[in-house]
Amino acid sequence: MLLTTLVSSAWLLLLGGARVANAIELNIDDDESIKSVAGQIAYDMMLEYKGNLSGNTPGLLPGPPPTPLILDAGYFWWEAGAMFGSLLDYWYYTGDDSYNPTIKQALLHQTGEENNYLPQNQSVGMGNDDQGFWGMSAMTAAEFNFENPEPDQPQWLALAQAVFHTQALRLNPDTCGGGLNWQAYSYLNGYSYKNSISNGCFFNIGSRLALYTKNETYAKYTEESWDWITGVGLIDKDYNVFDGADQKDNCTEINRITFSYNSAIYLLGAATMYNYTDGSPIWKERVEGLLKRTIINFFPKGIATELCEAELNCSIDMYAQKAFLTRWMAASTKIAPFIYDDVMKVLRTSAVAAAAQCSGGETGRVCGLSWSKKDQYDGTKGVGQQMAAMEVIQSLLIKKARSIVSNTTGGTSQGDPDAGNNEVDYTKIEPATTGGKVGAGILTVVVVGLVVGMFGFMAID
Repeated sequence: MLLTTLVSSAWLLLLGGARVANAIELNIDDDESIKSVAGQIAYDMMLEYKGNLSGNTPGLLPGPPPTPLILDAGYFWWEAGAMFGSLLDYWYYTGDDSYNPTIKQALLHQTGEENNYLPQNQSVGMGNDDQGFWGMSAMTAAEFNFENPEPDQPQWLALAQAVFHTQALRLNPDTCGGGLNWQAYSYLNGYSYKNSISNGCFFNIGSRLALYTKNETYAKYTEESWDWITGVGLIDKDYNVFDGADQKDNCTEINRITFSYNSAIYLLGAATMYNYTDGSPIWKERVEGLLKRTIINFFPKGIATELCEAELNCSIDMYAQKAFLTRWMAASTKIAPFIYDDVMKVLRTSAVAAAAQCSGGETGRVCGLSWSKKDQYDGTKGVGQQMAAMEVIQSLLIKKARSIVSNTTGGTSQGDPDAGNNEVDYTKIEPATTGGKVGAGILTVVVVGLVVGMFGFMAID
């Protein structure tokens, strides 16, 4: 029996007037339906992007907002990098190359002065996670054999290497026994926090560089990253992935808040290492453990759910997290096929629910966050919500998608073993004082405190 969702409303009242809502109709057993719906959602998402217009800056979304809690004042730098990664996925799954020139322009324009995704104009808000999201998009471009830049421009693989190399130099064994600090520079608010997403970006990119280049050094760093994250307790024996810990107390007090993308970023890294090691039983066990816990924690009733959804106590960044949850789960099945059935079971039900939630706004197809509410639109909108719905829906095409490439299987992106070795030391540049890191990363210290107050009771005990 075909599983179909029809999102429609005959008549909806808006500001005292009536309107007819357009429908998003998704048949998850029809590839053309999936591609069509993903295309509609991608189009609506890109209505927010002005960086390809004359006079605007390529690669930037509107914003940034003063703090992550202000939901209608634009987006932070990292989310644009993540969005272009999702558009690479869109091209990969659907074959629609309409956005490819825009993707290429953006990924190259934001590389920074030293081609390492550390542009000086973002230095007052640069987290290792922020840099990492741009680096992961460059890595995706290499893996997908995306159109290479001109020879005199930085290459996708070299950009991913530059991000990894600069972060490897920031590993800090003097506190908590190692790991990356949240922020790239010590003068930024929240520097003392060592969080799972920053270390997850490093782990994720390292594993993928190991698989692409077959360079054992990347695998060694990735193994050591896993050992640190588990040893310090940010991943526990049940494969819960907690948010972070502070070096001020030598990481003895774990912030036990859980976020979906933290689990998924380690899942993809572990799946990549499983593939790199030709099916290591140890990495298989880790993949299975992470997937099981991810489904338990974030798919109640089979539908992807962020913990902030219940009362919509979400920061602007949290609205995008299910995009990364679902994209990395799907990507993991390509390199660790033994998890395909378990992953697709929850992605299929989530895709149906996500399409149903895309029922708001003037068009009647604006996507909200609360997929569990299905066609009861939750009233939220933004790049994160669109990106999440697009990713979960297009991920249903993963089985028929072509395999990712490496430098031995047709990959054409050129690397640079010296990439990232000439990082500018922005600690010697007078930092801006208008806000610092407050409002410039994925999860600020302010938000950590507020999140604990809002739904800390939902953290794993």
